[in-house]
Amino acid sequence: MKSSFLKQRIVAGFLFFWVTILAQTTTDGAHIQTGIDGKTYKVFTTTKGTNLRLTLTQSGIFSAASQPLETEISVFVNPKQAFQEFLGIGGAITDASAEVFSKLSPSKQSEFLKAYFGEEGINYNIIRTSIHSSDFGLGSHTYIEEGDGALHTFSIEKDLEKRIPLIQKAQALIHAQDFVFYASPWSPPAFMKTNNNMLQGGKLRPEFYQSWADYYVKFIEAYEAQGIPVWGLTIQNEPMAVQRWESCIYTAEEERDFLKHYLGPTLHRNGMKDKKIVVWDHNRDLISHRANTIFEDREAMKYAWGIGFHWYETWTGGAPKYDNLKSINESYPSMNLLFTEGCQEGFDAERLHHWPNAERYGNSMINDFNSGTVGWTDWNILLNQYGGPNHVQNFCFAPIHANTETDQLIYTPTYYYIGHFSKFIRQGANRISTTTSRSTLESTSFRNENGSSVTVVMNKTNDNIQYKFIVGNNQATLDIAPHSIQSILY
Repeated sequence: MKSSFLKQRIVAGFLFFWVTILAQTTTDGAHIQTGIDGKTYKVFTTTKGTNLRLTLTQSGIFSAASQPLETEISVFVNPKQAFQEFLGIGGAITDASAEVFSKLSPSKQSEFLKAYFGEEGINYNIIRTSIHSSDFGLGSHTYIEEGDGALHTFSIEKDLEKRIPLIQKAQALIHAQDFVFYASPWSPPAFMKTNNNMLQGGKLRPEFYQSWADYYVKFIEAYEAQGIPVWGLTIQNEPMAVQRWESCIYTAEEERDFLKHYLGPTLHRNGMKDKKIVVWDHNRDLISHRANTIFEDREAMKYAWGIGFHWYETWTGGAPKYDNLKSINESYPSMNLLFTEGCQEGFDAERLHHWPNAERYGNSMINDFNSGTVGWTDWNILLNQYGGPNHVQNFCFAPIHANTETDQLIYTPTYYYIGHFSKFIRQGANRISTTTSRSTLESTSFRNENGSSVTVVMNKTNDNIQYKFIVGNNQATLDIAPHSIQSILY
């Protein structure tokens, strides 16, 4: 009896030691401590219908893995199989976001910035913006006077009012080596287009190809003069969409030739060959045709860093075309995949906490990363209580909304779902092999440069699911509640 009691005391003391170690570890993905022998894990959870929001819900010690049964649900991670390097996660600072931010009190502005870009927040490191105006703003504008094809009047004065100050405040919270800032045009100036209108599609007139290429250079020079290093550019936002807002059409051949003969050489001539050029910047449905047309041309391909994509092909109710991404990753392994925009359309104030919105993000992020995507950029980081402002009433959801009348920030479930990736996975991480034994769970994993690993598991079903979490030769038995997402740190 004394021997048995002594053994129990020893075991209890051992467990208390590990619980103490776990309690002292930080939630910062860059400084995760996994225990002396690397066998411990921590689980952070967000769950519908509860107060769990990126909350530490479980911690423990791995045991030796055993043969899983067919009746069990399992998540399998093979740390020996590593894939693409992680660039980061972030969102767009639009004129709309800057306008809403300017109406917040100083304390709410500080809270907002820390929530996205601070260590105590979800650690965004990517920022996208528009080259002059998009639909999300108070109106259309360019950086030149109408008709100035020589660009003598080029000025970003309007951006200096609200947009650039917000970008600079966010930039100040991001480690300089991790900061990724890129820009996309929605439309050239009206006089450069076949329809003489920044809205409603139209095409870039051939006689303005060089002038428009020079415009990108002017943008980069102007923003970098403000201390904002430009990582790269996309050639055109949604080049196959005639929109009632700023838009411009390029066929695959037209975009290829503009890249090959104008934009690429112009950047190189101006000492900007380090700037990353991203083609397509539209949906997954037609992405293969764009990739095949541009990347099969050696002269065009040498100027391209990769291909960007959105998720709006799901408007029609079809399944997202993740297999198209995998095909590009297999066909052109030197080209990078970058998610450049997504949002939940059709704003409705009654659905700010609509859980399927967040699950759409979780599904996309898991499958995009598993298809080879290196970075993921959400659309507006902030909108008002009406889903705007938008000068053509194209209102939508953002992860955080602000009620500008009450000075209130509204954190939607989407904010937390994105955070399950962005808070813990750090730039330079590598995706590692992850599969599930049932389609009821979706999962992806990354290993950070410091050796810590993160596995994200999502349960979109109405059922509580117990699963075996098997990492190499180690395992743990975990539970995930209905409509939950978990980040497992180990």
